[in-house]
Amino acid sequence: MKLTAEQLDRFNTHGYLFFPGLFKPDEVNTLLDAVPALYSRQEAYNVREKGSEAVRTNFAAHLYSEPFARLARHPRMVLPVQELLQEELYMHQFKINGKMAFEGDVWQWHQDYGTWKNDDLMPTERAMNVAIFLDDVNEYNGPLMFIPGSHRKGVIDAQHDLTTTSYPLWTVDNALITQLVQRAGGKNGGIVSPKGPAGSMILFHSCLVHASTSNLSPWNRVAVYLSLCAASNHIRRHKRPEYIAHRDFTPIECLPDDCLRTAYPVDLPWKDGMPASALETSIEPLALAA
Repeated sequence: MKLTAEQLDRFNTHGYLFFPGLFKPDEVNTLLDAVPALYSRQEAYNVREKGSEAVRTNFAAHLYSEPFARLARHPRMVLPVQELLQEELYMHQFKINGKMAFEGDVWQWHQDYGTWKNDDLMPTERAMNVAIFLDDVNEYNGPLMFIPGSHRKGVIDAQHDLTTTSYPLWTVDNALITQLVQRAGGKNGGIVSPKGPAGSMILFHSCLVHASTSNLSPWNRVAVYLSLCAASNHIRRHKRPEYIAHRDFTPIECLPDDCLRTAYPVDLPWKDGMPASALETSIEPLALAA
């Protein structure tokens, strides 16, 4: 899937691209059918909502689930990001965010690169997010909200919020959010929220400021979030567990386009359980070869 000149210009201007219905219903169902079994596991990689058993985020499913291992190598997802970053990519983070009906909590305003820089010592913002809807996303079930063009401000000072939700984020303060929204158009487009059917895909810049509200609707909003990083831009610290910030910087090799319909063999290094080493952390920078 090659991006057009218009799409490249739109990405540079707004910081994101939206592809409604890119994955077909049978491809989405292959993924969605695997989610309940993943969410049922009592493992560290399932982060639950505060005061609830509802899963907020499942991490690293591509290391132990065949359908998601194939998605992690899908050319419709990998190749556009590779084109934008002009380099081979590795998987920095892999999440299946729950945002379950009535229980899905907020994600505060933040830049993803803020967390990757502060916690993981990722050198630059040469990384990108891909969101793939596994449920229909509407205005009621907690859709993503973007501030268009906010990626052009670069890395923003952020505060480490350890209390609002069950998952800590480096968040942007309200005064700056107000300024960014005004600059982007205020009530006339200063906040946008891509919505569409299951199978839709969003690519967005790692510095694009975004958030989502709680889900008070009776409809789940499950989505996969894949964070792809330029291989040369890999993280320099293992402050977070490996199931959150991955340590294998091997470039991704794509499978054929029908990989969600065909059972191509994939490596599942954690299929028999997450290794103890995945929980080991360090605040020291990595010793890199000269």
